[in-house]
Amino acid sequence: MNPSPLLAELIAALQFLPGIGPKSAQRIAFHLLENNRDKARRLADVMRKAVDDIGQCAQCRTFSEREVCDLCQNPVRDRSLICVVESPLDVAAIEQAADFKGRYFVLLGRLSPIDGITPERIGMPLLEQRLASGEITEMVVATGTTMEGEATAHYLKELAQQMSVRATRIAYGVPVGGDLEFVDGSTLSRALASRHDY
Repeated sequence: MNPSPLLAELIAALQFLPGIGPKSAQRIAFHLLENNRDKARRLADVMRKAVDDIGQCAQCRTFSEREVCDLCQNPVRDRSLICVVESPLDVAAIEQAADFKGRYFVLLGRLSPIDGITPERIGMPLLEQRLASGEITEMVVATGTTMEGEATAHYLKELAQQMSVRATRIAYGVPVGGDLEFVDGSTLSRALASRHDY
């Protein structure tokens, strides 16, 4: 079947979403057009409004409709503790799963000189200003374990040392409820190297 040009454009546009390939995009497009046109209009309206009205927090760079997000404005949170993450999604994950009471800094990426992603592009000058203020005493590095994530973590550690700020790294290892036989060698090696008194 050759879809209409506009339908083909809709299917192609949906494919930019993570995990959505041609078949999934086609199913979504047909679903929206067959049964849910009112909901599709609502989705389009909300997406347009979100794209237009959601920016970045001036302090931590997470998504916010205001200049400074609620987390940064919260007077109860520990101003001396900052957790550096790659994405606003990481902030949401930590907030849902952990009892972290500090503040955040969102890089919106990770260092990758090959791809042209430099320290300036991921907000390092702003982070450096925050560390230089003297208010932060500990920086928790919560970047991923990819090669780029590790390179970013190393850069952050050196930056913290230059600013006389304690740098800590979140622990990685065996998941709760996981059997050792199913854990990959790299994760198991890291878990053994990061062991602590019990």
